[in-house]
Amino acid sequence: MSTSEPQTIGFDGVRLRYGSTKRFDDLVDAVLDDVGREPVPIDAIGKLYPDWESYEHEVQSHVGPNGFMLFGSFDHGGWIAKAGIHKKVLRLVIGNPLIAITMLRHDVTAGLFAPVELLLTEEDNDTSALTYVVPSSLMVVEPNPPLLAAARELDAKLAALASKVTAGSA
Repeated sequence: MSTSEPQTIGFDGVRLRYGSTKRFDDLVDAVLDDVGREPVPIDAIGKLYPDWESYEHEVQSHVGPNGFMLFGSFDHGGWIAKAGIHKKVLRLVIGNPLIAITMLRHDVTAGLFAPVELLLTEEDNDTSALTYVVPSSLMVVEPNPPLLAAARELDAKLAALASKVTAGSA
């Protein structure tokens, strides 16, 4: 195979949806209360701290209660109304380089799916939902027990966050 021809590696992603009795805005607040309201410029931070120890310390100062920080957001609800879809939809990119390194050290291509993404959606009856794809189902495409173990730890942390923020009502 030449280097210009792609290699196909199939995998099956697993999507999880957590329904919530919370209103959409309350679910958004619950997530942002945990991961932070302002995106952390992780690349800029990386340039400021020359060694792992100082970088790790700075990253840790931005991490929320469940171990994640906000990297970015996309307000899909702001543009899909133009196509006749009148729902609030927010995509959040969250993560933690200190968690990501536990996977990337076993396979750097796991970086395709770190950080992770959450989709918060307004549902019928003034309820909401949080949906994401289980990281290990995306990252581990070939046998790699150390990567699988690290990715499953991320799965558990993400599930804990999702359960916490979707529980209860506003």
